[in-house]
Amino acid sequence: MENNYYCKEKLEQKGLRITPQRLSIFCFLSNTKSHPSAENVYLEVRKQFPNISFDTVNRTMTCLFKNGLLKMVESGHGPRRYDANLKPHYHFRCLECKKIIDFESPEYDKIKIPEDVQKKFKIYNQKIILEGICPDCLKKQAIKKSDFSEKDKLNKK
Repeated sequence: MENNYYCKEKLEQKGLRITPQRLSIFCFLSNTKSHPSAENVYLEVRKQFPNISFDTVNRTMTCLFKNGLLKMVESGHGPRRYDANLKPHYHFRCLECKKIIDFESPEYDKIKIPEDVQKKFKIYNQKIILEGICPDCLKKQAIKKSDFSEKDKLNKK
């Protein structure tokens, strides 16, 4: 229940009304590292609140985002994804399975926005997102390749 207390405290600090649904949504987001979409959150929270609507979940997540309790994560061409981890960190997006993985990097923390860019634009945010293939998908690819080469060897005999 410690997480429940943390979530309730954060919602109170922002002056947000605490409803059981809002608390459940925020606690779920605070406990996951999967960077879920509103649809994923809806499917999870519905287990506890079967009558909750997708619209309620979506509006709640938008409210949490606007109040600085969530970050929106770029997900490429899919639905918006969310992150309740507000500590400085970066994301790796797997192009194969679409998983988004958090990582920290002191080197990236040091990157400064060029002065001429700062003068030209009003900058609100700086994000670094790496894209590639995650370790799980690399393993799957290696297994597929080895299966293929084994079949190829058998066919040549």
